[in-house]
Amino acid sequence: MECTALESLIEMGFPQNRAEKALALTGNQGIEQAMDWLMEHEDDPDVDEPYVPPQGHVLGTEEPPEGSTPETVEATADLLAEGSNKHPLTEEEKREQTKRMMELIAQKQREREEREKRETIEREKQRRKQGQELSMIRQKLQEEEMKKIAEERRREKMEEKLAKQRVREKIERDKAERAKKFGSGSSSQAPAEPAQVTLVPSSPSQEPPTKREYDQCRIQVRLLDGTSLTQTFKAKEQLAAVRLYVELNRKDSGEPFHLLTSFPRRIFTEEDMEKPLQELGLVPSAVLIVAKKCTS
Repeated sequence: MECTALESLIEMGFPQNRAEKALALTGNQGIEQAMDWLMEHEDDPDVDEPYVPPQGHVLGTEEPPEGSTPETVEATADLLAEGSNKHPLTEEEKREQTKRMMELIAQKQREREEREKRETIEREKQRRKQGQELSMIRQKLQEEEMKKIAEERRREKMEEKLAKQRVREKIERDKAERAKKFGSGSSSQAPAEPAQVTLVPSSPSQEPPTKREYDQCRIQVRLLDGTSLTQTFKAKEQLAAVRLYVELNRKDSGEPFHLLTSFPRRIFTEEDMEKPLQELGLVPSAVLIVAKKCTS
């Protein structure tokens, strides 16, 4: 039977070493079991290497297994004798057996293709799931960053409001002190005309106008796609705050960019990013242009 099965496998196109190994490792239980083994191990790197039987199991020399009885040994010998005395298959039987084996091969291939298809679908599902999770994480991080920026803006506006209040209070105190000073000095000289003396501190000839200090800066940024962004920053904020605002709100491809002014033309460097807007001459308002950063 072993010789017939081996010949059938060879006729179906399997190499002799592969066919011998399949029959030996399946215990010579028949062509179907050998075919199953061949289909499962067709990608093994050593599938075509000659089969080497384990030591101590040479046919006709091994001892009966422990616990075997004379009856079981005799039955095994009868089965081997029956297999060795079986007549070879006829040509028609070989063709029928080959046809059956080819149908089995086709069935095994279909099963494998279906299994690979299911595995591919499952991998695609896992990939999409991971992509959705990454997108959700990215969106959450962006939302947290926007909340952080909004909270920082709110705190800055509150500080700005308090600073303005302090400036107004100081101006009022200065006015009161000047009125008291000039009012008391004029009362000794011309007590009958106090109203004329109170007009002296407001005279431009005696008190030169002071230069106005701006604590806010209105920046307009022109993007690459022709749109623009407008935002108010503190005068002492660094130029890096403007760049961060542009990166978070731009809708283009997100390529690296420079910030520059058109008149006078000036391209701001990385060192300029650490400088306040007031020092860069962008107060009280300025127009910045986004330009692509050249890469070499």
